[in-house]
Amino acid sequence: MKYFSLIWAQLFRSRTRTSLTLLSVVAAFLLFGLLDSVRVAFNSGGSVDGANRLIVASRLSITQTLPISLQRQIESVPGVGQTTYAMWFGGVYRDMKNFFPNFSVAPNFFDVYRNYELPPEQNKAFQDTRTGAVVGESLANKHGWKIGDTIPLQATIFPRSGSNDWPLQLVGIFRVKDRNAVGEENQLVMNWKYFDEANDYIKGKVSYYTVVLDNPDHASRVAQAIDALSANSDHETKSQTESAFQQAFAKQFADIGLIVTAIMGAVFFTLVLLTGNTMAQAVRERIPELATLKTLGFTDATVLTLVMVESVLLIVLGGLLGMGLAALIVPALASASQGMLPIRSIPWQSWAVALALMLCIGAVVGLLPALRARRLKIVDALAGR
Repeated sequence: MKYFSLIWAQLFRSRTRTSLTLLSVVAAFLLFGLLDSVRVAFNSGGSVDGANRLIVASRLSITQTLPISLQRQIESVPGVGQTTYAMWFGGVYRDMKNFFPNFSVAPNFFDVYRNYELPPEQNKAFQDTRTGAVVGESLANKHGWKIGDTIPLQATIFPRSGSNDWPLQLVGIFRVKDRNAVGEENQLVMNWKYFDEANDYIKGKVSYYTVVLDNPDHASRVAQAIDALSANSDHETKSQTESAFQQAFAKQFADIGLIVTAIMGAVFFTLVLLTGNTMAQAVRERIPELATLKTLGFTDATVLTLVMVESVLLIVLGGLLGMGLAALIVPALASASQGMLPIRSIPWQSWAVALALMLCIGAVVGLLPALRARRLKIVDALAGR
């Protein structure tokens, strides 16, 4: 634009005011970049490897168990390939500060979860070792574990022979293929058969089944058929895709999307008021200058455009700086969380929303000052009226 130098000069006419306003915009979009990245990551639906898997759990709650006998019925449903199962254990390592997810699982667990890379000899050792355990690479690195170590897990729910001691032998370390899902490496699995035989309270029960579909396009039909198996029983099921299950599980703790929306709504509302006041004050101070521009032949439409572009430029400049800072911080946060935050960079969805917000906010805060500049009468302005 041939008037860009004029717009730039007017934007930084009051350097202190513009700089402070710019910092506010940077802070708002820095916060947006961080929070929305987490929201998108939690709602992204998991890895592609899990797109052909269903999770079958209790209709009431993930804390309710299902009978192991249900597996044979599930496998008889047309469209079902492999099935496996897992039972939440809930043990801790040394103290609660070292808590991590841990389950007892079926022998074919790693045959179904092919997105977990486990050497074949370690998988066989897991299947053959009654007290064997397999952990994710991130968890092993965190605690300095190596193959052959004994992990003194402490039960919080299921005692064994009256004791909370569950010593497990580390026989395998798995790695997640998709490094965006590295948080899944912070878990431990043990043999379900050992858990079922050794624990004092519960027998023949699992927390959920994982079902591999012959055809992902038939997920809805297969899910309905599986749920029909236990209809009107004391263990009714709810079958859903793995991504839907993960999102529902996360929402039991908090609705990430709602929290982010509420926080950012408040932030951007405040930002609109702040930048709107800045633009209004800037235009009021420049009324004689705007009148001079009109005297020199600038049309009403041109003056309106100059003010609108100035407003949008202020928001876009601060927004890009804020998102750029967020892009630098997100990988560091993901690394520091040791995979607990399922993000490695700002998703393109967050960038798209941010750019739309920049343009929208810039247009909104600049509209009234621009209309005032457009309606400005030369005689009145020069006369100070």
